[in-house]
Amino acid sequence: MRGLQERGTVRTSVTGTEPPVTAPPTTPRARSRYGLMAGIVGVVLALDQATKSWAVATLVDGRTIPLFWTFELDLALNPGFAFSQGTGLTGLITVVGLVLVAGLVWWSRGATSPLMASGLALLLGGACGNLADRLFRDHGGAVVDFIDPEWWPVFNVADIAVFFGAALLILSSIREPTAATP
Repeated sequence: MRGLQERGTVRTSVTGTEPPVTAPPTTPRARSRYGLMAGIVGVVLALDQATKSWAVATLVDGRTIPLFWTFELDLALNPGFAFSQGTGLTGLITVVGLVLVAGLVWWSRGATSPLMASGLALLLGGACGNLADRLFRDHGGAVVDFIDPEWWPVFNVADIAVFFGAALLILSSIREPTAATP
């Protein structure tokens, strides 16, 4: 790469003939943040898919498992999105999910703090978990839900990750206002 001069993360042309090249951040802090995010996404995705596989195998034929108070484990397939809205739009919801995951990956490049990185990773892990159901499970594009409080719609581990990811992003924007916009 002779003829290019390093200036931050953008290398500019010295001779004027080479196009500028944008390099990803390579600082140790950025690499550790990406490692944190990859770890969180991996754990959420693995836990989500493992619990859904267990639920599909165990909670068949209307079987429920009481837990505590009003909570029970009860299998439900959701072809829509949040709170079973958009039931007939499974294909569109899947495409929107793919775009959402791509957007979260792009946004995560600008994570400026561990709190923001963790929030984005939880959102990404949850979105990938529910998207994996739509793409790879044989339920007609439906998402597997099984945690039933009986006073709230049935949900799953991916939904819990999305909730806490959004909460961490809100907290990050309050604590680190400049970090909220990558």
